[in-house]
Amino acid sequence: MIVRSPDFLSAIASACRAAPAAAVAAPKTEVLPEWNLADLYPAMDSPLLEADMKAADVECKAFEEAYKGKLADILAKPDAGTVMAAAVKRYEAVDDLIGRIASYGSLVYAGDTSDPARAKFYGDIQERLTDASTHLLFFTLELNRLDDAALETAMADPALGHYRPWIEDLRKDKPYQLDDKIEQLFHEKASPSRSAWSRLFDETISSLRFTVDGQELAIEPTLNLMQDPKEEVRKTAGLALADTFGKNLRLFTLITNTLAKDKEISDRWRGFEDVASSRHLANRVEKEVVDAMVAAIREAYPRLSHRYYALKARWFGREKLEFWDRNAPLPKVESRDIGWAEAKDTVLSAYGTFSPKMADIARTFFDKSWIDAPVRPGKSPGAFAHPTVPSAHPYVLLNYQGKPRDVMTLAHELGHGVHQVLAARQGALMAPTPLTLAETASVFGEMLTFRRLLEAAESPQARRIMLAQKVEDMINTVVRQTAFYTFERHVHTERRQGELTAEKIGEIWMQVQSESLGPAIHLGAGYESFWTYIPHFIHSPFYVYAYAFGDCLVNSLYAVYEKASDGFAERYLEMLSAGGTKHHSELLAPFGLDARDPAFWQTGLNLISGMIGELESMEG
Repeated sequence: MIVRSPDFLSAIASACRAAPAAAVAAPKTEVLPEWNLADLYPAMDSPLLEADMKAADVECKAFEEAYKGKLADILAKPDAGTVMAAAVKRYEAVDDLIGRIASYGSLVYAGDTSDPARAKFYGDIQERLTDASTHLLFFTLELNRLDDAALETAMADPALGHYRPWIEDLRKDKPYQLDDKIEQLFHEKASPSRSAWSRLFDETISSLRFTVDGQELAIEPTLNLMQDPKEEVRKTAGLALADTFGKNLRLFTLITNTLAKDKEISDRWRGFEDVASSRHLANRVEKEVVDAMVAAIREAYPRLSHRYYALKARWFGREKLEFWDRNAPLPKVESRDIGWAEAKDTVLSAYGTFSPKMADIARTFFDKSWIDAPVRPGKSPGAFAHPTVPSAHPYVLLNYQGKPRDVMTLAHELGHGVHQVLAARQGALMAPTPLTLAETASVFGEMLTFRRLLEAAESPQARRIMLAQKVEDMINTVVRQTAFYTFERHVHTERRQGELTAEKIGEIWMQVQSESLGPAIHLGAGYESFWTYIPHFIHSPFYVYAYAFGDCLVNSLYAVYEKASDGFAERYLEMLSAGGTKHHSELLAPFGLDARDPAFWQTGLNLISGMIGELESMEG
């Protein structure tokens, strides 16, 4: 939504990752950590939670009574800056309170989306907070109608000037702001409409079962089998996924059509011309920058993904790989489980070499039970880092299976977590970071961990394995996510002409996948339904390009770090601490980088290409 009311409607934190797959389960003897949500509330039936929900309702109404229709008069007073700052500060406090309640509800729900009690709890919280926060809607709408010159004068007061980044960001939304009553309607309908469809998707995905060799498996362990060393296991899992997705196509097609139409209505009313304009605005990134990035990546498909998968096919002694072999481990290579303790030490060591402060923050997640790692029935798939609110702390959800990619996922989500801890000092209104920059910290955390492991490689074979895994991860992050973005653009554009059939969506999916993966990957029957399980398409339309943005940005950042490491860590942590207070151009300037320069994207793409070149030199 355009107005800056608290975004408590999303069941999944904005900093999330749908892992492509892991592998077999972690060692059975190891106990994996589960998060302790008591720092938010002791339990779902906690009197403290009920008291806070009532307090939020009372304060929202009191805030409306105190300020609605009065902001212009306040701005005309001699002490306008001080009085307005007090109003913003009060708004920020209730935003934090609502965010705390909403975060608890979504985290409890993520722990087991199949539990009816948790689902009801989450739904009830959404409804109550929607009702309460409706009384806050006027504030940002009215603030945006204030005279520019008068507001600028008021911001000369340091008290209000502190909130300048938030106010200036808010006013960028002004051209797309609607009448107050319409904004209220959009707000109140969000819970029983868009959010309800998203919840249906979550609960459906969690409840799906896939038949593999007579066993009924949930989606995570089935996806995991797509990286089993045995081809027959991978094939069986791939076909099981295709079978179950295919049987549920009608539902997923209905969800996709409904949400795409819902977005089209909102975009049309607000005046967004392009299907992704609202995402670009939320990300505070120019369309031209995104277009340049996408064009550069698509142009690079032949020298990246096409080239790598042709190389991998040769390793397997084939002309083409089946889709279930795309993320297969290298042939004739032994794999081993990585225990949780080793994964923890690996990531913390990598972080610590770069910055002891960064490692200390990350260590807190382990020491204070801010991580939920085991695979459980009903648990949300993939991984995410939920920032909650500045008055609390982030939480990380994983589905740890004990393979190298899981270690990278841990590094990724802890990167988000460190970023969220550092940015919390900006307060509830200015700590949130646009997705493009939010993914920078996570991908940088992965890069640090990868470089640490690569330096410790004991043989050329070990180095080859690590390089291949990193290249695959980069292709999944840069090429695949760009293809996902292209897919979404086609779906949302064509949806404007009417409902799309499952066959049409599958046709679009196969087209963009074929273009991005190249001729060395055979996309056989059944793969046309694999668009169904990507949560970002449902929860955050056009989120996906942020991954490619973050990966290319990190590659450029890391190149700067390698050339001049002195003082880099300090500048990097300061960049993360800025939260949402600065535009990407301001944050990158101290590193001599400019995302508006077309050459900027080539730096990141050349790094991937160089790694593929090194792998080619090891062939034979």
